[in-house]
Amino acid sequence: MAPTDRIELRGLVLSGICGALPEERERAQPLEIDLDVVADLAPAGASDDLDDTLDYGAIAAVVEEVVAHLRPVLLEHLAQALADAVLSEPRARAVTVSVRKLRPPVPQVMATSGVRITRERG
Repeated sequence: MAPTDRIELRGLVLSGICGALPEERERAQPLEIDLDVVADLAPAGASDDLDDTLDYGAIAAVVEEVVAHLRPVLLEHLAQALADAVLSEPRARAVTVSVRKLRPPVPQVMATSGVRITRERG
């Protein structure tokens, strides 16, 4: 596998509970998620068969499920849970997860606040 093979999912916006402030614990907020999933894409490139690759729709659905049900205090915890969920797909070798709050609860003007983590299969 070429280490640069990856499926990229960008700008997935979901609503979820994440944060330490009281208002963040009570009301869902928009979160933007990007994923880079490292996998061997050579078989799909050769075959043109969906069964030989990762289904990005299924990945997005798993991510949506995690965001809908997990209520973490920290973005770091949410990012780890998302990485674990993506890596449960056997063909996923590694994943980089970026999670951003689109309305960070700070008094300064800030477009987003977020974290980015990379995890590899054990």
